[in-house]
Formats: sequence, structure tokens, C-alpha cells
Amino acid sequence: MPRPPSLPTAAAPDRLPRCARSPRRSAGRVLGVLVLALVLLGFGSAGMTAGPATAQTTAALPSAPPRTAVVDARLGIHPDKTRFVLELSDPVSFTVSVAAEPYRVVVDLPDLIWPGGALPVEGKGVVARYHHAGGPRGTRLTFETVGPARLREGYMIPARDGHQPRLVLDLEKTTPAEFRQLAAAGRDAKEVGGKGQLTMSSIVSSAMAVPAPVPAPQPSPPAADPASTVSAPPPFAPLPPIPPAQLIPAALPVAPPLPDNKPPTVAEKPLIVLDPGHGGQDPGAIGVGGIYEKDITLATAREVKRQLEATGRYRVKLTRDSDVFIRLRDRVAIGREAGADLFISLHADSISSGDMRGLSIYTLSDKASDREAEMLAAKENKADALVGLDLSGENQLVANILIDLAQRDTMNHSKRFATLALQTLGRDVPLISSRPHRQAGFAVLTAPDVPSALIEMGYLSNRQDVGLLTSGTHRERLGKSLARTIDSYFRWLHGSQRS
Repeated sequence: MPRPPSLPTAAAPDRLPRCARSPRRSAGRVLGVLVLALVLLGFGSAGMTAGPATAQTTAALPSAPPRTAVVDARLGIHPDKTRFVLELSDPVSFTVSVAAEPYRVVVDLPDLIWPGGALPVEGKGVVARYHHAGGPRGTRLTFETVGPARLREGYMIPARDGHQPRLVLDLEKTTPAEFRQLAAAGRDAKEVGGKGQLTMSSIVSSAMAVPAPVPAPQPSPPAADPASTVSAPPPFAPLPPIPPAQLIPAALPVAPPLPDNKPPTVAEKPLIVLDPGHGGQDPGAIGVGGIYEKDITLATAREVKRQLEATGRYRVKLTRDSDVFIRLRDRVAIGREAGADLFISLHADSISSGDMRGLSIYTLSDKASDREAEMLAAKENKADALVGLDLSGENQLVANILIDLAQRDTMNHSKRFATLALQTLGRDVPLISSRPHRQAGFAVLTAPDVPSALIEMGYLSNRQDVGLLTSGTHRERLGKSLARTIDSYFRWLHGSQRS
């Protein structure tokens, strides 16, 4: 192989000048080389035998950040949406997109530890099934939907009330035309750049993108042997492409939680979940004049919600805000998934006698306070059977919940609320003549961590009670009285926590 041009080729021995072959000059050169080698060896050995203070060490590589782990994943059906809750060890940022053929909603997350494998999970509601897959750029969660669907709302709930941080995604159906518009809007958002309009979608897109490094100008290296050239691998492999999708700025990266010794600057308002009994194909009790219990309970729940929100002290959620049927177990799940601080189920009873009237309150017990309470609970718990559902298999589950210590504590809080409610409501509305506070095993009261009460607002078999329950003035009075009751309950709760 020819030498590089910068290194002149040595002349043949027979062509060297006479002085180059002089023994004295050759010996001098050899001696100089030996001296230089000894000097270099001396420096090297000094560096190798030096103490720890002068030893050369290799800096440790930065350790990878700990990965967030999935604690639980669950789907729940609500009247107007399907809710997915992902409980995590730490809060995460995420982006959501939609795509067609087949219709699906795609959630991109950081790299997660997801126990249980990646097999598809059967869905419910608008979700046909969902699955997840890991990749070099993170975890992708895909919901295959029954027809076109979209994200109605997505947010992170910080760790509280014994729960880890939760990612909540509410999915709802949409029309094909609206779906196409959302997909087109997603394409437009991705093209925003330069001096164009700045949108939240473009901000999230830019934040999630990995910028390409700009190399500094360097002199051209000498030509290398192609056989010895090794190409550097790409920093990561791209995720499989999906059709153009709607990019939704669901959540920006969240700040780390404050230390335990620093209380939050603004306390979150308590959440009250109101449960209007019955609905849809389940009318509930049918009263004098053909009035349906489901209509009475919904109208009252809306009024109580208005009164509570008017105080500015509470957040309020209804388990249903329209004439739809919701299973008893799903009513409890709605309250728990929302993080309810108090659950109130509203009902109106009807019996064969037209003389019985007045309001009563029920709390949960593993033993009914009397025969009438037991019969009423049995009747209400069978409501799911109207659509072919049978809750008899859950008796053992309810029994196990009741013996749990946390459930006992929740039951005590529920009893305190019932006592305060009767003291306040008794001044504004008529109460049942005997034992207005009763106990029974109502299925809607079985949340182990949410204080719950069921209010029978009156008897639809009594004309006087029907007249009151169908009166807007009476519902307003009842709503204000319940708001005062809830105020009293939380004053008691905060006082007991301080003590």
C-alpha cells in the first residue's frame, strides 16, 4: 500500500548520503531516542504510582431516572361517556390522538412498567378493547372504539385520599363528520411553525419532539478505509406510523409534588356526589297521580346541586343528569372514581298505606334496624334485575367489605351525617313519625371509603308528600336545608381531624 503523501518515502540504502550512514551519527540518534523513551516512561510510571489524590478516575455515567409503574387500570361506564382510570406510582405527561381504519384513540405516555403483559383487554361502553405496547420513545396505549369516538376530557388527579396519582380519560361517541374534522384539525396543528399561529397543540408537539443536534463545523477528516468505517446507530427507533390524527394537549408535564411538610396553598373543595335514584327503564315507585320516583329524584338532585354550588364551598357531581338507567354497583363506582368526600342517594318510597308520610335517612349496616328497613333495602337492591342483572352473587363481597376496619370508620362518619341531617332537615321538612334514622344493607351505600347516606324524601303513596315533592318551592327549601347540613358535617369533620 503506498504511504500517505505527507510522509516522504525513505530512500533506498544504496542512495543514502554518506553522512546518513555514519556510525557516530547513528549512535547519537539511537541514544537520543533512548533518552526520550526513558523520560516518557518515567512520567508514565509516576502517574501510575501516584496516590489517590493524583489518580485519574473515570466519571460515573448518569443513572437512568426511575420508571413510573402502573398500579391499576380500569374502565367504567357512565351515562354519557366511558371513563378509563390509570393509577400510577407517579404523575406523568401524556398526549392523545385519534385515528381511523379502525377507529381508535391513541395515548402516548412515558416509558411505563406495566405488569401483567400486553395482551388486549376487553372493553365496555364505547371501547371495544384496549392494549398497550412499549417502545424506545415510551408506552403507547390504544383504545379500539365502537365507531368514531373522541376524548371528552383528560386530566391527572394528584395522589390523595390513599390513592396514587390517577390519569383519567373520558371517551365519548362522535359523528363521522366531526371525527374527520378533528383529524383534519390535528393535521393543521402539526403544520404550525415559523411565524404561523401558535396553538397549544403546536406547543405540545414541539415539547414532545426530539430536536436534531446541529454539528459544529469541523475540518474535513482524511479519507478512511471503507472496510474500517462503522456507522453509529440512530438514537432511537421511531414508533410505528399511524394515520394523521387529532393531537390534543391533554396534559403538560406536571411539577413534582410538594414535600409532606409543606401544605398546599389552596385547599381543594370537597366533592359531593348526588345520586338520583332509578332512571331509564326503571321508574322506581309509582305514586299518586302516576308520578314516577325517577323524575322526583332527578329534579331534586338538580336543585340540591344548584344550592350547593351557589355557596362556592363545594364541587358537585350527579351520577346521572338525564333519564338513563345506571346499575347500582356503577353508582358506587362513579362516586369512588371521582374521589367523592360524601355520597347522598335520593329516593322517594311508596307503600300500600296512604297514611305514612315524612322524610327518613338510611345508613349502611350489616343488620337491618327493623323489618321495614330490611324489606325496603331488598326492594331497592333488586332494581338491577329489571334489565336482567342479578346482584345476589355479591352478598359475600358486601359481607367482606362490612367487616373491614375502614368500612367501619366510614359507617361511623355516615351515621354522624345522618344525625346532623335530621337535626337540620327536621326544622324545614316533615320527618317520618318513628325512627327517622334507619339502617339497612343498601347496595348504593357499600363504598368502603366514602361516607354515604340514602334519603327517602317522602312517600309517593301519600298525597301530601306528593304535593310537596312536586313543588319547586319545597325542593328549594330542601336543597337549602341539605346545604346547611353538609356545612355542619364538614365543620364537624375538620374539628375531629384537628383534635
